[in-house]
Amino acid sequence: MSTPNASIEYELTFLAKHVPNEIHNTLPERMVDIYLPENVEIHPVLRLRKRAGNYEITKKTILNGTDSSEMREQTIPLTQLEFEELASGHHRLVEKDRYKVMLGGRPAEVDIFSGKLEGLVLIDFEFLNSVDKAAFQPPDCCLAEVTQEVAVAGGHLAGKSYDDIDEILQRFQYRRLFL
Repeated sequence: MSTPNASIEYELTFLAKHVPNEIHNTLPERMVDIYLPENVEIHPVLRLRKRAGNYEITKKTILNGTDSSEMREQTIPLTQLEFEELASGHHRLVEKDRYKVMLGGRPAEVDIFSGKLEGLVLIDFEFLNSVDKAAFQPPDCCLAEVTQEVAVAGGHLAGKSYDDIDEILQRFQYRRLFL
């Protein structure tokens, strides 16, 4: 049995102003995330993930009060059978293609959502520490930082449609994006 991989994640999330051209030079990684528990009243902290024949369960815990930009992330690899058993009967899922690219001289993950969330594009930047994160200047393809916006966190997006979050996205003057 594998032991959990625990780390501190320093991350900022942005709504995309436009789909970055850099994604056209790389192949995406298809992901399906399922969030637990399914109770819609709480923010789920457990995520089952399937990507490229790999399976895992991750628990994310906020370190400092309500600051979602600094989280402890614990991940345990799963077998396909374990994933399927845990995922069975759960419907709070998110489907997306993740492009790992360089934007503004930094590694970035561009998530282009599909299924019921088609039109949503988020860009994540990870940092070495809080000082590195604080010094960050987002590139032009970023519309608005939404790291602390609960409505666009994976667990809250799970099971929703674009129409369910459209009113929130309009506060940021976000417009639906497509490839």
